[in-house]
Amino acid sequence: MSTDADEPSDDRRRYEFQKVIEELQEYEGSGTQLVTIYIPDDKQVSDVVEHVIKEHSEAANIKSKQTRTNVQDALTSIKDRLRYYDVYPPENGMVLFSGAVNSGGGQTTMVTRVLENPPEPVQSFRYHCDSDFLTEPLEHMLTDKGLFGLIVLDRREANVGWLKGKRIEPVKSASSLVPGKQRKGGQSAQRFARLRLEAIDNFYQEVAEMANDLFVAKRHEMDGVLVGGPSPTKDEFIDGEYLHHELSDKVLGKFDVSYTDESGLSDLVDAASEVLSDQEVVQDKREMEEFFENLHTGEEATYGFGATRQNLVMGSVDRLLISEDLRKDVVVYDCNGQNEFEVIDRRHATPDHECEDGSPSEVVEREDVIDHLINLAEQRGTEVKFISTDFEKGEQLHDAFGGIAGILRYSTGV
Repeated sequence: MSTDADEPSDDRRRYEFQKVIEELQEYEGSGTQLVTIYIPDDKQVSDVVEHVIKEHSEAANIKSKQTRTNVQDALTSIKDRLRYYDVYPPENGMVLFSGAVNSGGGQTTMVTRVLENPPEPVQSFRYHCDSDFLTEPLEHMLTDKGLFGLIVLDRREANVGWLKGKRIEPVKSASSLVPGKQRKGGQSAQRFARLRLEAIDNFYQEVAEMANDLFVAKRHEMDGVLVGGPSPTKDEFIDGEYLHHELSDKVLGKFDVSYTDESGLSDLVDAASEVLSDQEVVQDKREMEEFFENLHTGEEATYGFGATRQNLVMGSVDRLLISEDLRKDVVVYDCNGQNEFEVIDRRHATPDHECEDGSPSEVVEREDVIDHLINLAEQRGTEVKFISTDFEKGEQLHDAFGGIAGILRYSTGV
């Protein structure tokens, strides 16, 4: 019997699905011969087999002999895989991919993949045959959860955008024509004040129109609206009821933000961290802030493949931080009975490797660097965190630290 401890984390499962999706997206078929079938958990397997047999029979009418053979071979492969399932598919359903993909030089290779228990339930049965595998529904399942509207404004400018899971997305901006507090010569103080208030009102209406155009259509999917800026601007904007009434009901708070350009949207998310405490982007930022704090003190932080792996083996890593955009392999070489490692781009061929003592080496294995590190982490009770690149410190993890870092349980000097 498996226990919860045996189950992979949600982040690990999401990564595994993302990796398979990226692999499937690289495949191409000659003509409409790649078959994709989405099966919800309430669809009887016998009904799917019946549908596959029907499609196999109808494929006999395909004029091109090669396409006809490839489609029928793909359907036969799918039918053979379905024999391993009982009355219904697994929880959350399953997706099957099969077809002859181009392997270069005019050659093809038969590929069949079965994805069980996707991150979200398969909503409906779907049969698809095309020159590419249908991965869009799976991609949608992997999109970051949580949708918040963001508004930052002062009396000079405003920016409106989204917080989608971990990603901050600026969308619209505006600049105002509000005059400064000093009036022009020849204008009475009262007239100048009136014109200034009219200009402020017009600008607030413009900002509200931007927000309404962007948010209203998504109001039933949104988790809330955050408004930021200096006082009293943000208060005047909210209290003046400029926003659509259904958006006003979704405002989660007003937050002090110094900047109102695109960077102000990120500042707003930071200022609202308590409200957003369950959102992944805030958790990612906290992990990276702790890492940088430990790095600054010179203790309890590690980064890069070699040092982080060594600390993992020692069992000293409390949390392993991995960039979501890391796409590399690790090659393990045998050097006189000792393993040496080299991290390379996933798309590159395995390079020749000279051992540290100058002797020749033999390749032991090549695997995804994330899988390699996660397996070590799971053996030693280390928590694994995938970090988005959609904020500055997340980008630094990927670009400056090789996409790999760790927060240590204790200082090791490694």
